[in-house]
Amino acid sequence: MGDRKRINGFALIICGMMVFLLIACSEEGSSKTTSGEEGTDSVKLILNWFTKAQHGGIYAAEEQGVFSENELDVSIQQGGSQVSPIQLVSSGTAEFGLAHADQLVTARNEGIELVAVAATMQGSPQALMFHKGKGVKDFNEMNGRKVFIQPGIVYWDYLQNNYELSEVEELAYSGQHSNFINDPDSVSQAFVTSEPFFLKQEGIKTQTKLISDSGYDPYNIVLFVTKDYLEENKEIVQRMVTSFVKGWNYYKESPDEITEVIHNETEDLSLEALQFEQESQEEFVFGSDAAEHGVGYMTEERWSTLIDQLYELELLDEKFDANDIFTTEFLPE
Repeated sequence: MGDRKRINGFALIICGMMVFLLIACSEEGSSKTTSGEEGTDSVKLILNWFTKAQHGGIYAAEEQGVFSENELDVSIQQGGSQVSPIQLVSSGTAEFGLAHADQLVTARNEGIELVAVAATMQGSPQALMFHKGKGVKDFNEMNGRKVFIQPGIVYWDYLQNNYELSEVEELAYSGQHSNFINDPDSVSQAFVTSEPFFLKQEGIKTQTKLISDSGYDPYNIVLFVTKDYLEENKEIVQRMVTSFVKGWNYYKESPDEITEVIHNETEDLSLEALQFEQESQEEFVFGSDAAEHGVGYMTEERWSTLIDQLYELELLDEKFDANDIFTTEFLPE
């Protein structure tokens, strides 16, 4: 019996040592995911879509070593139709993400507390596209036409709620434009920074009407983190926002250079398409309030208006204070 006790005791000691080693290895492994070279912090950023000119400031910050200057090792992951920055950031898979303002607000309704720390675009380039000469002055003039629109897209709910569109023939948007091309009276969702270029390449002249003309104009491509991460890592967030703004300021001065960099990162878009986006997005990024206050700027009024609009559309169970979902604390004064 005494030998058995000694053997069991020895086994317990061995097990204890193994547990200790496993914990130590685990801690060492986890530390490698949060720190890069000595003195730097490693973070992951999930883009809202595949790499495009709309991410110019991010790639400028990477290419010019701005992230490194601010002691950050940033891993940039492309988005796409099957990638949700909100889910990846809220789950802790990534520290930072890019998404549209209305996506952040509706996520809060699902119990996901996110905080916007900088906006890429002051306004939305989302639009409705028409064949040239078939445009409208007011949205209700679309009645009697086919409209190709993505099911569940928020701005379409807003238009239906605020305009009499009972005679619109609503058809699902597939991402292809053959049906739109074949029907001169039809309407299609679009971004003024992309679709008009691609249709022109096919010999189709178009015109667009911005959704923002209706009063629905959320910030686009917003840099965000979780509320918990922000509270625990303010210094890292500050360095990320500083890099974000400096990157976009560099892009403003040297857009052609960074567009070339982005072209090397993507296989699907021509340099000409990226240059079109580069030029057509300029007012959205650097105009409006950004012209006076700088890139990334946001206001409580804009966020409050968006919250009210989504509540009216019954996409929110209850309203909340706009200051709970955005902050300008980390932006340059």
